[in-house]
Amino acid sequence: MSVSQQIAAFLPFLRRYARALTGNQSSGDAYVAAAIQAMIEDPSLAKLGANPKVSLYRIFSKIWNSVSINTAGSPKETRLPADQHLSNITPLPRQAFLLMSLEGFNESDAAHILDIDVSTLREHVAESGRELAAEIATDVLIIEDESLIAKDLEGLVESLGHDVIGVARTRTEAVDIVKTRKPGLILADIQLADGSSGLDAVNDLLKTFEVPVIFITAYPERFLTGDRPEPAFLIAKPFQPATVSAVISQALFFERKAHIAPKRASAG
Repeated sequence: MSVSQQIAAFLPFLRRYARALTGNQSSGDAYVAAAIQAMIEDPSLAKLGANPKVSLYRIFSKIWNSVSINTAGSPKETRLPADQHLSNITPLPRQAFLLMSLEGFNESDAAHILDIDVSTLREHVAESGRELAAEIATDVLIIEDESLIAKDLEGLVESLGHDVIGVARTRTEAVDIVKTRKPGLILADIQLADGSSGLDAVNDLLKTFEVPVIFITAYPERFLTGDRPEPAFLIAKPFQPATVSAVISQALFFERKAHIAPKRASAG
């Protein structure tokens, strides 16, 4: 079996991970492309071993962590393959947390991917947990037509310290809810009760205000092909509470960074 055949099934999930790290589709996909290119150019990297998925993520992590967070002023060091720039590189604690909570790796595999031991991995996860817990609470709109899932999401969101301003089952309900109160975050299913699309509902809302959006779907591979436009934040059904917590924190983290960065630039 060729290397491309071995990794094909894992690429959608690597894209998801990469996008969670960078906060947007273009940057995440650019790093995935860089990892694949590295495998093509270096035959030794193409020896994936017994667990191709772990090997693929390990190669990606080596590419990701080869870009120093201390060289932000150097275009050569911070330029992405797609000619994009990153203002910051996500630290190891956040990578460790995402590998386990979003990607579902066990401690041993996550530690191997990051080239650290398990005890160090646990320290990174704990550190990231403290960081994520310190995120600013916000108002959340849930767009979900399945009552039990909506209730689970509502309880989870509130347990994280956020307020749920409403639960919409259709595109129309979502638009009506935000007329009286704008959310700071949207959780949206793809397929809604009236046959409408959660994507269309979100597009309607984003015409009047900007807000981070997390899509929830039973078929994530359909939205992680590399085509554009695609969601930066995506959760697969059935989901684990830790996954939702991790992605919410990531979405709010990058949204907050986007607002802070211009202020820092103007201050200088």
